Amino acid sequence: MNGAQSLIRTLVRTGVDVCFANPGTSEMHFVAALDSVPEMRGVLGLFEGAVTGAADGYARIAGKPAATLLHLGPGLGNGLANLHNARRAHTPVVNVVGDHATHHKKYDAPLESDIDPVAGSVSGWARRSDRVAEVGADAAAAVAASMEAPGQVATLILPADASWDEGGQVAEPLPSRTPAAPGPQTVSSIADILRSGEPAALLIGGPACREPGLLATSRIANATGVRALVETFPARLERGAGLPAIERLRYLAEQAVRQLDGVKHLIVAGTRSPVSFFAYPGKPSDLVPEGAQVHTLADPSQDVVAALEALAEQVAADTLPTLAEPALPSLPSGPLTANNWAEVVGALLPAGAIISDEANTSGAALPAATVGAPRHDVLTLTGGAIGQGIPVATGAAIAAPDRPVVNLEADGSAMYTISALWTQARENLDVTTVILNNSAYAVLRLEMLRVGADLSGPAAKTLLDLSSPDLNFAKIAEGMGVPSSRATTCEELAEQLRRAFAEPGPHLIDAVVPPHL
Repeated sequence: MNGAQSLIRTLVRTGVDVCFANPGTSEMHFVAALDSVPEMRGVLGLFEGAVTGAADGYARIAGKPAATLLHLGPGLGNGLANLHNARRAHTPVVNVVGDHATHHKKYDAPLESDIDPVAGSVSGWARRSDRVAEVGADAAAAVAASMEAPGQVATLILPADASWDEGGQVAEPLPSRTPAAPGPQTVSSIADILRSGEPAALLIGGPACREPGLLATSRIANATGVRALVETFPARLERGAGLPAIERLRYLAEQAVRQLDGVKHLIVAGTRSPVSFFAYPGKPSDLVPEGAQVHTLADPSQDVVAALEALAEQVAADTLPTLAEPALPSLPSGPLTANNWAEVVGALLPAGAIISDEANTSGAALPAATVGAPRHDVLTLTGGAIGQGIPVATGAAIAAPDRPVVNLEADGSAMYTISALWTQARENLDVTTVILNNSAYAVLRLEMLRVGADLSGPAAKTLLDLSSPDLNFAKIAEGMGVPSSRATTCEELAEQLRRAFAEPGPHLIDAVVPPHL
């Protein structure tokens, strides 16, 4: 058994049976070893950013890591943005990065680079596996590390000779450290704050954004009057009829400040105290109201759901949660706008859908349009590095082949990782992609105004404009094997969504909406 075979067999033994890959010469023995371990599913991505994003989406839904296979330092570099998003989502990912054979590194070949510090910038755990006899044990350690609460990227750097040498050994799974609930004293002190009558907000994140945490949070809010909020970009948020509809903290700092206005106590559970995404002239970076105190019920490494349930038992033992009633928006008519497209999606969203949401500036109306839709999951842009939506949808569809996946995608973001559509076609994944095509980097237009920069000059306008030439996403998708259509009206979008949801396999709808900034 060579090192590559021991690596793959160990991954399978530890429960990792999907590998998203964009391999090169240094990884060929890993590729060859896939035929000797049929339990491992290899999924080809045409760009490393699609590979790492798909691994992120897979783990958010599957609750366990997928592996990636990347080619040397440049391949890792190409995948870095979506590994950043995975890090911010606390997603377990086992990141395998090939390297030159150990005896070859001293020659400084053209693709030689210093992989270790780059890997360390997005990894909570990283190790170089230089000896074939240690590859299996290192793989088991990587899987266990990735699953340590709250979840992290674990990178294993695999030199080519450690992959091809004989003497590999399969390792047994290792236990991961499970999250501990905060102590009763912490819960009691938070309960005292809630009973004090002073204005308070409860900001939840991480696993608290799924049903048990949402139910406990709603009970606490109903019993105490605390203002409940979900973190701005949750990794996985369960929504829809029959679940509490808890408002998300807004992306724009000035809007978030209004949501928290008057709060004397901010309680964080499963997330961190909120800060502005960027610095702005004359505006504070810390979004906590001046004079307010921040209290941690449970940090991201702790069992936040247990903490919320314990808090609910203390302050809301006899209180029921408030659940969203089934309610669908009426189908609008006429030309598509930045708002009415969301009503079309909300009216037609299938039960059990998984939404990969990278609609960005076009998505402001989506939460209200889907609050009473059938239960669904929403996967958001956790780290703010655009180009996540299509790959995350791809990985989610592989993790849950029995659930429809809906990717709501901004046009500029789509172009970063558009090649993931090819993987959807190759794997025949049930993903419906709706491109919100407004021919602009609208979010940057907004940010130009917010930072006080002058947008009136022709050079500045050119850098924020996606027309000349216009992008035709229907034709791009068809060239990658994805059936496609183009919608300019609500009626067209509704008809095309119905068809896409009814037919198996991937579809893309190029929804043309007017610029709104």
